Amino acid sequence: QVQLVESGGGLVQPGGSLRLSCAASLSAFSIYAMGWFRQAPGKQRELVATITSSGSTDYADSVKGRFTISRDNPKNTVYLQMNSLKPEDTAVYYCNADRLVAGIRSNYWGQGTQVTVSS
Repeated sequence: QVQLVESGGGLVQPGGSLRLSCAASLSAFSIYAMGWFRQAPGKQRELVATITSSGSTDYADSVKGRFTISRDNPKNTVYLQMNSLKPEDTAVYYCNADRLVAGIRSNYWGQGTQVTVSS
């Protein structure tokens, strides 16, 4: 059974930092594209950052220059370093794993971790 387990969320003051982790029980983790999404109350889930199997990254405009996604393939883990946090970053953050092989898509979600930015 595939599991993605997020950790590292919590309450932080504006301007602070957090590092989220996502541990994946995936075979062939290294060939998955990994992503972080977030969903604030009353809003749709949105893409925050992605990292491909080759290490290329992409970010939502709202987090560019503040957030960094990275992966450690031997540890089957993806990270999201979040700096200069703002109240509008408050949301539940979800980890996602995605791969497309021979026309078959495999896509998995974690259960989410709450990030609250408030003074």
